[in-house]
Amino acid sequence: MLFVRYENWKSYLRYYPITTILFVANIIMFLVLAFNGGASNNQTLVKFGALTNVDGYNEWWRYVSSMFLHGGFSHLLFNDFAILVFAPPLERLLGAWRYALLYLLSGVIGNILSVAHYNRIGETLITIGASGAIYGVYGAFLYIALLQRNWMDDSSRKTVYALLMFGIIFSLVSPGMNINWMAHLGGLVGGFFIYGLMARIVKKRVKRS
Repeated sequence: MLFVRYENWKSYLRYYPITTILFVANIIMFLVLAFNGGASNNQTLVKFGALTNVDGYNEWWRYVSSMFLHGGFSHLLFNDFAILVFAPPLERLLGAWRYALLYLLSGVIGNILSVAHYNRIGETLITIGASGAIYGVYGAFLYIALLQRNWMDDSSRKTVYALLMFGIIFSLVSPGMNINWMAHLGGLVGGFFIYGLMARIVKKRVKRS
């Protein structure tokens, strides 16, 4: 089972440095928000990097910075738990830097699609959270579950499917919770194809060597 963690903290830090950095960065930025007006204050969110389609605040860096902000403790807990438990196998598989690239690019793709969607329907968007990037990790695992089946055991494959089904259902039945389903979808699709591209590049290099 890929998603059961057996490591102690010392081993975890050594094996999964990028995952640890992402986990800690989310906590640090949560505390920064808490001591500067709180995550329920839109002005505070925009000041510290929330992504928005409001004119004058659509800087490119917000597509990245917004991934490290969360709207409350439960939001942080849910996302950091997912990072802590489900992301490590992908870091071991891809290596630290390819994994970091997939995580960040998936989140950016989800954010780009979010802005495009809200611009299309003419609504104001202020979005934060690591969910798009986390769904990018799920997208990579979905690729493995479907197209590299010998790399994943049945229990892990069922876990991936369950995570995605739960995410879809939760997004549909909880409209009042302001879930950015487009970021989830964009991250999932982005992670799926980015991982597929990385897998092909690595495979070609192995054949050449």
